[in-house]
Amino acid sequence: MTSIDEALSIIKRGCDDLLLEEELRQKLAGGRPLRVKAGFDPTAPDLHLGHTVLLNKMRQLQDLGHEAMFLIGDFTGMIGDPTGKNATRPPLTRDQVIENARSYESQIFKILHPEKTLVMFNSSWMGEMRAADLVALAARHTVARMLERDDFHKRYSGGQPIAIHEFLYPLIQGYDSVAMKADIELGGTDQKFNLLMGRELQKHYGQAPQVVLTMPILEGLDGVQKMSKSLGNYIGINEPPNDMFGKLMSVSDDLMWRYIELLSFEPLATVEKWKQEVAVGRNPRDIKVTFAQEVVARFHDRRAAEHALADFEARFKQGALPDNLPEVALAGGETGLPIAQVLKQAGLTPSTSEALRMIEQGGVKLNGAKVSDKALVLTRGAPMVLQVGKRKFARVTIS
Repeated sequence: MTSIDEALSIIKRGCDDLLLEEELRQKLAGGRPLRVKAGFDPTAPDLHLGHTVLLNKMRQLQDLGHEAMFLIGDFTGMIGDPTGKNATRPPLTRDQVIENARSYESQIFKILHPEKTLVMFNSSWMGEMRAADLVALAARHTVARMLERDDFHKRYSGGQPIAIHEFLYPLIQGYDSVAMKADIELGGTDQKFNLLMGRELQKHYGQAPQVVLTMPILEGLDGVQKMSKSLGNYIGINEPPNDMFGKLMSVSDDLMWRYIELLSFEPLATVEKWKQEVAVGRNPRDIKVTFAQEVVARFHDRRAAEHALADFEARFKQGALPDNLPEVALAGGETGLPIAQVLKQAGLTPSTSEALRMIEQGGVKLNGAKVSDKALVLTRGAPMVLQVGKRKFARVTIS
């Protein structure tokens, strides 16, 4: 049986902040399964490894005997999460919300135990709330307190508009915790204000306040900006096994440890052993292979992971890459460079139009994975290997 100290060690693995640890210790000592909440707005149909940082923590809590409550914010999704935004985000239509929510449900059970997971929709209680109830909820917070939130403060100070309905978002997210009777809420570091709102509202409604557990925002393959599909530095959980494996192998040796800490299910003792082995001379590539196979097997299966390794070895270890790989440094600034420009400037294609044509024909690879998005923007950070056709290669660094 897992002791409270052992459980706390597992729960705190990789976390950024835990508020309050003593309260969590008391809840764990109570002996009952805790209700663990994590909310996702159905703003996009595809999950990537950055999203799974929270899902992995929920899985760990499930393995400790607790109940995962996966909240699909179909009501708040029609408001639009203002977190980190410097402008009002267009709300989703009801049809978009439903379509994306269905996609989420089909993906989360690649990580979570279905029999220990409760999928909930906040329209279940918010849709029944009367106007008077919403006004009463809004009375629980002041405009001054809302403006303490960093993104609201910056927009207000910069003269950028803030719509009234955006103030409702953190209030509704907080009220979700009341409706769900959450014991723990998980969220990214950028969600801390909203998570603490849940604590305050639970106190008002006579509930024991939830413990807040914030998780880091995972950097993308560039090691600089957060993982994002729009930045092209992501690994989607529905990607083909070979592409997923190749992208993970392209992660820098330093960034590898952060990925392992946040994404691997290996025990902490095993990870520490790996670090000690690397410190005395073991090739970190060996660790990376083990980790990449673990992730591929999780989202596909063990056989797919073995095939992905064999394919990677054939392409990269057995001479698919030239020994004298050209090194190219390009200036991209904060916004990066469109991939067509990168291919042209690196001398891999004679023009951007030819670059786009090669992408369209499936003849361009980035770190071993086929590129299909002609609008992909490559950002500055770690070197990346680009291939056009069978014989043109370059290791490109954007600064």
